[in-house]
Amino acid sequence: MTFPRLLGALGSAAMIALAAGPVHAQSWPTKPIRLLVGSPPGGPSDITARTFADQLGKRIGQPVVVENRPGAGNNLAAGAAARADADGTTLVLSPDTVLTVNPLVYTTGDFNAARDLVNISVIASFSQMLVCNPSAGVRSVAELTAKAKAASSPLMYASGGPGVPGHLATEMFLEQAKVRMEHVPYRGPAPATQAVLGGEVACGFLATPTVLPHVKSGRLVALAVSSEAPSALAPDVPTLAKALNQPNLDVSFRLVLQAAKGTPAPVVAEIEKHAAEIMKQPEVRERLKNYDLTAVGSSSAQAQQVMNAEMKRWEPVVKRLGLKTE
Repeated sequence: MTFPRLLGALGSAAMIALAAGPVHAQSWPTKPIRLLVGSPPGGPSDITARTFADQLGKRIGQPVVVENRPGAGNNLAAGAAARADADGTTLVLSPDTVLTVNPLVYTTGDFNAARDLVNISVIASFSQMLVCNPSAGVRSVAELTAKAKAASSPLMYASGGPGVPGHLATEMFLEQAKVRMEHVPYRGPAPATQAVLGGEVACGFLATPTVLPHVKSGRLVALAVSSEAPSALAPDVPTLAKALNQPNLDVSFRLVLQAAKGTPAPVVAEIEKHAAEIMKQPEVRERLKNYDLTAVGSSSAQAQQVMNAEMKRWEPVVKRLGLKTE
């Protein structure tokens, strides 16, 4: 089920109760808010976090400071948020893979996002763009599939690391197309992009805003986007669903706002309310659209149910690939 349909099906999910109430909500926040991000400045998570932080700060009368803590597939930032005081003054914005994939991949250590964080809201959704170096000699998904099938040795593709959205999107494509390519993980999306640009690897599913300038300059060839609908930034690039003639195929990802487990329910509900209202603002939606992000602003209950569904979706993929790291 596609994300918009899944979220719509959950539209009647109950909001977190404010029963105890007003006391916790009225006392929040008592100090500036930290919003952690597990990626470097400039990426989809960082752009969304800074847009959200600016709007939230105006609403609550406290500074909301974005802190970038990249590393370990966003686990460094998420783990820091989980260990913070459970009072709603330390938040983290992470791709959903922190909950759906990382607990299966990062099996050592004492942190598990699905166990140690509470989901406040799905803030936005995003997709990836399949691009290839021109030297690969392919200009469509059909040509890439044919070349991969005919190759005497596997073509290589890049990602920003095991279990990140680009890795998962490519593996979903390969599974649906029934072809094989060799995964070459890099330490983040920036070096992965450079690897495709330099011809070290043939292709990669990477963030649309990052690779689109290179597509326009002719240094990369765009084959497909992973979302259900075409990208507003590149409407002429077909969806993977259309390229593979699988109308229900949607390999989108989400950015989830979270706090430490144990954060009082009224505080979670207060932040959730702000998130829903912020993500409805036309200027916020337009800004995110310019970075190939779709504003959402779900309830906490919806966020949890969507994450549960995505965990079931990706677990067999992770197990099939045998992904494990420390």
